[in-house]
Amino acid sequence: MFIVTHATKKDIYDYFQIDKHLPKWEYESKIRDKRCYIIGYNKKTIGVMRYNLLFDSIPFLTLIFVDKPYRNKGFGKQALQFWEKEMGQLGHKMVITSTQIDEEAQHFYRKLGYIDKGGLFFDNTPFEQPQELFMVKVL
Repeated sequence: MFIVTHATKKDIYDYFQIDKHLPKWEYESKIRDKRCYIIGYNKKTIGVMRYNLLFDSIPFLTLIFVDKPYRNKGFGKQALQFWEKEMGQLGHKMVITSTQIDEEAQHFYRKLGYIDKGGLFFDNTPFEQPQELFMVKVL
């Protein structure tokens, strides 16, 4: 059975088996503010999802990750739709996400109604990477 739930303190081990980028001290605020999720299938954690508020008002999905054996089976789509529905219920009118221009995720987001809205370059900074593509979806 597929399920998306808000992460809790008891999920910390499973969460960090998947998300290697979030500092552990930030996990506390994410679970407090309910901005962090566990994606599960058959009582197993298969992915995670988290977001922030851009400009303190627009939900910005900063990570959705599904383990490789569970990709291309609709789990990411279901998790994203769960999040979008929750954001709408909280009164938000749109959501934002981003992905590196060289990653496949951009195609996933476009299939689900996200529209390209520009990019940001981090060249000559400590965060150097390929262009970050920003995408928006009106709810």
